[in-house]
Amino acid sequence: MKLNTRTNWLLLLSVLLPVFLASCYKKPVVIETGQMTIGINGQMQTRIIMTGTPVYQFMDDYQTSEYLVTTSDTIRSFRLNSTLVKSISEFAGNGKAWTFKGSCEEESRSIVKILTIKMYNDFPGMAFFLVQYINEGKENVTVKKWVNHAYKIKSAKDKPDFWSFQGSSTGERKNWVLPVNYGFQQRNYLGMNDPDYGGGIPVIDLWRRDAGIAIGHTALVPKQVSLPVDMTKDSLAADICIDYGYSEECVLHPGDTLSTLETFVSLHHGDFFKTLRQYSLFMQKKGIHMPESEPLAFEPMWCAWGYMRKFTVDEIIGTLPKVKELGFTWVTVDDGYQQAEGDWDATPVKFPRGDADMKKLVETIHSYGFKAQIWWSPLAIDPESKLLAQQPDLLLKNADGSPQLISWWDSYYMSPVYQKTLDHTKAMVQKFIGLWDYDGLKLDGQHLNACPPDYNPLHGLAHPDDAPESVPAFFKMIFETARQIKPDALVQLCPCGDAMSFYNIPYTNQFVASDPVGSVQIRSKCKTYKALAPQTAYFGDHVELSDNGSDFASTIGVGGVPGTKFTWPKDNPYSDESNLLTPEREKDWKKWISLYKERMLSTGEYLGKLYDIGYDIPETHVIRKADTLFYAFYSGKWQGTLKLKGLDNYTYRIFDYVNKRDLGIIKPDNPALEITFNNYLLILAFPDKTLK
Repeated sequence: MKLNTRTNWLLLLSVLLPVFLASCYKKPVVIETGQMTIGINGQMQTRIIMTGTPVYQFMDDYQTSEYLVTTSDTIRSFRLNSTLVKSISEFAGNGKAWTFKGSCEEESRSIVKILTIKMYNDFPGMAFFLVQYINEGKENVTVKKWVNHAYKIKSAKDKPDFWSFQGSSTGERKNWVLPVNYGFQQRNYLGMNDPDYGGGIPVIDLWRRDAGIAIGHTALVPKQVSLPVDMTKDSLAADICIDYGYSEECVLHPGDTLSTLETFVSLHHGDFFKTLRQYSLFMQKKGIHMPESEPLAFEPMWCAWGYMRKFTVDEIIGTLPKVKELGFTWVTVDDGYQQAEGDWDATPVKFPRGDADMKKLVETIHSYGFKAQIWWSPLAIDPESKLLAQQPDLLLKNADGSPQLISWWDSYYMSPVYQKTLDHTKAMVQKFIGLWDYDGLKLDGQHLNACPPDYNPLHGLAHPDDAPESVPAFFKMIFETARQIKPDALVQLCPCGDAMSFYNIPYTNQFVASDPVGSVQIRSKCKTYKALAPQTAYFGDHVELSDNGSDFASTIGVGGVPGTKFTWPKDNPYSDESNLLTPEREKDWKKWISLYKERMLSTGEYLGKLYDIGYDIPETHVIRKADTLFYAFYSGKWQGTLKLKGLDNYTYRIFDYVNKRDLGIIKPDNPALEITFNNYLLILAFPDKTLK
């Protein structure tokens, strides 16, 4: 049929009108918090810029940052239909919330996307995202995963391109602070990555020399998300995101709504410290309670693990005079006292009278003026244990019905959410702290950080994921039980090699370097924990695990509590390693413990924003006590200028407090020091207000 001119114009108008209306949203909506500017365009794509002088560009253009992956395709394209902004007053304070609503209209389906972004006055530079997808079509949509904050971050061509914080846990026991260059890839899955490794801190931070960007989620329980970092496809940029894959089929029926976790993006200068500090403060506003400082947790520790599992009671008692002489105040009885994992009664081989002999050992430790700590690996149950024979229903089971292995102990997991597990565990705490009279617990094992889903039908869970999400509540029960018996009980949580689950942090009053693979890990883990919970003690673990087995400087200089597992006057003949305290080492140990007690840097304020742990060379940490600043510099060999940041407008006297050397004065117009050192330099700077 031939159309007349009027008809042609009407037809053209019907085609152009939707395009015109859509063009109303072509001009991006721009929202700001602190130095962060987020643009949202008509396709519901985002672009993030850090303002300042100069402007810091993280991405060249708008990016599809939040989307759904289905069994058939990826739903990325949405048209923005409306925007609403309102003032809010919530748990995190006053702020604003923007709601962006758009749609994906196709022949076979209709998906509505609602993006809510909240910004709070008390958390400048952070934006909190919640994304919802509504199936308004007539067909089911089967979702494989959702993705938030999918950003391609430009390299500024630094060397390395980026430094990063990646707080996931695997059997590789990698550093948490890593350089990122072309070829780098890490999944950062926070579920189980190996039979007994999983969990961590749900934040990744990628920073250049000029500025950084971080993303994470703010759920109040652990979630099995991934936060991958990938620089394998583009040598000029790194890809990051948060993705949540569904382990079971997720079907969006017509009318159903899928909501992501609340996630966040933040911008900053310097390294990851500010990100973790702000994240922790926000989570505390949301309901996470950080542990209070426990004075006893700052005292130096000796552990009998140097004698290994075949220790004898006589070896422990025989070492106590030397432990006291060197200035240690905690004594730990480690692995080897028990009958089996799960059977935590004292073995008759070492304690013939059982409880009576164990109590006698604790009395002896106390008689020297020490506090006594006992090693324990809860949730582990040996296949040959009496406990498992009597209560096989304790086992956490996989989907195929098999028990989950804890490879390190050749044991199985007990379900952390099953009432009988909780009853058994509580009884053990009552035995250790109440009956045996220990003053603290050393909870040990990488399996403590997380657990897999529990499919054991006897446990009556609404969903298998209730088990991993309930691990923090398990530790809450241990912590509260111990503190009810002894209000000052020490509860040390050592998830060996793991980045401690953020959600377990409230239920320990002493962090641990957790089997570091060298001094770099001791220092970077300390910076991490000082950001998350600055008032909680950080134990640098046994000095024998540091570089050269003797690097007290890396624990003491960053504000850690020193520890050792030395043996004396000889090693256990059945031990496969030597930890013998030689005369030379004895002199060194005594010097460092005396120095630690004199300065007690572990109780000072850690100033983590002053130096970038990646790009600033040499690596530097600073602690403030009153008006004195303590600087710790680390480098294999250093000759040159050290810049002392953080000083007030005074002339400062500089003192090498390890070697008792006066290093002169520095003035406010040039706070620098020309010096040479090997491995480390620990100095203090105090203002001399009599000098100008």
